[in-house]
Amino acid sequence: MLLATPRATASPVHVHRPAFNVARSDSNRQTRGARQAERVRARSYRSSGARERRGKAKVAPRAAEAGEIKNSMGKVGFIGLGIMGKPMASNLLKAGFEVVVYNRTQAKCDELVKLGATAAKTPAEVVGACDTTVCMLADPKACLEVALGENGITSAIEAGKAVVDMSTVDAATSAQIYEAVKAKGGRFLEAPVSGSKKPAEDGALVILGAGDKDVYDESLPLFEVMGKKSVYLGDIGNGAKMKLVVNMMLGCMTTTFSEAIGLAEKSGLNRDEFFDVLGAGALQSPWYTIKGNAVKNELYGEHQVTFPMKHAQKDLRLALELGEQVNQSLTVAHETNELFKEAMAQGLQDCDLIAVHPVISKKEFNK
Repeated sequence: MLLATPRATASPVHVHRPAFNVARSDSNRQTRGARQAERVRARSYRSSGARERRGKAKVAPRAAEAGEIKNSMGKVGFIGLGIMGKPMASNLLKAGFEVVVYNRTQAKCDELVKLGATAAKTPAEVVGACDTTVCMLADPKACLEVALGENGITSAIEAGKAVVDMSTVDAATSAQIYEAVKAKGGRFLEAPVSGSKKPAEDGALVILGAGDKDVYDESLPLFEVMGKKSVYLGDIGNGAKMKLVVNMMLGCMTTTFSEAIGLAEKSGLNRDEFFDVLGAGALQSPWYTIKGNAVKNELYGEHQVTFPMKHAQKDLRLALELGEQVNQSLTVAHETNELFKEAMAQGLQDCDLIAVHPVISKKEFNK
């Protein structure tokens, strides 16, 4: 199959809002098959503007319709079963997709095998068995190893098969993998996600697609299970750039939030009252609510991670590299990166990124 012609960057962004998602746990709606879970349909959006999905009633699609979608996709590969990949692959299985999984630590495949997945021994084995293979890996190094290494994706890719890389990497890494897959006749879509562990579990990620448009279109049934919204951003690399911009902002929000808490407390204000005021005004944000709760309950441990600090710092580093490439000053991001590095030097790299708070709260005013 010919590769899709890249879309001009000036073209409008394609936004896809899913018609349905994975049904949430409910004793009154238990699925009957070990590998089948009901998927739910969101209420339609009015043409005058999209309604918020939260709080809307959802209904499951007909069993025949769900089966048609599953069968049209064939087997789906999933490489990378970490904090994000595991719940994403689980949702695909619960939605009735036939999934072949691989992880460097094979033990992580066991739980998904119990849900009905087939475990492969190498990335090449996954690609050989599936028409579409999804990757969700930690960093550029892991992505290049899985894609280009021995028994990697490109050793087994062939004409017509597709790779959907949902990892967070820089644009250059994404382009390198794209070219390698294309050289073997395969097709490639980068599709990094905005969202952490809980949205991954809930099937509420925002998916940022770029690259082969036909792969994006074909992957929409998968995106409808894993996410609440997907967008197509055009040329390869645009998805990676968008993700880095978003995660850079997320890191900066976290450190600014931590400094604000410290300033409030050290100036004699009540922390809970600060949270209350923050939540009632223009700065109200689900992120501040979640991380405020983590600070209040000191949820800093490695077993309470939603977004590991080492991954957040990696994204900041890549965003700073992008800023250098395009000659954009990133003063706040630079300082945020230094604070994360300081926290990691104290052994907090595997903790959630909000573990930067106790580090910031102990710092004194620097004249």
